[in-house]
Amino acid sequence: MKPMNSTHSTTKNAPSKVQITSPMFSGILYAAIWLAIGALLLSALLRFGNMQEDQLPLYSLLVHGLAALAGGFIAGKRSGTRGWYYGGILGVLYGLLVFLVSFLASNTGISGRTLAMIGESFLCGALGGIVGVNAKRS
Repeated sequence: MKPMNSTHSTTKNAPSKVQITSPMFSGILYAAIWLAIGALLLSALLRFGNMQEDQLPLYSLLVHGLAALAGGFIAGKRSGTRGWYYGGILGVLYGLLVFLVSFLASNTGISGRTLAMIGESFLCGALGGIVGVNAKRS
């Protein structure tokens, strides 16, 4: 039996970490994480804080805007160019996914609030993409 040489390791060509290369997929993933954090925070404020249920639509728009901003930032940073484009498309996709989930979960239709949320997601995602493209690469 031949002794194993240290230069012929089986893990030599294995990647050190898994990285998502698609700007849109990584942006949607980060937006979903921010949405989950925001939803947990809003739930805690409703349960343990002084927040009333009639304030929830305003704060949920804020959470959606922040999630689209974070997702647009990541999409813009990963794309390296056209941050407003990638961020804006991400914002629209994010808004449509939120609408789809709310439609399937509670049979809600398209309303002015839905269109406002999609428009806000587009603008926040585009802004996040612009900032993401111009962020210094680490």
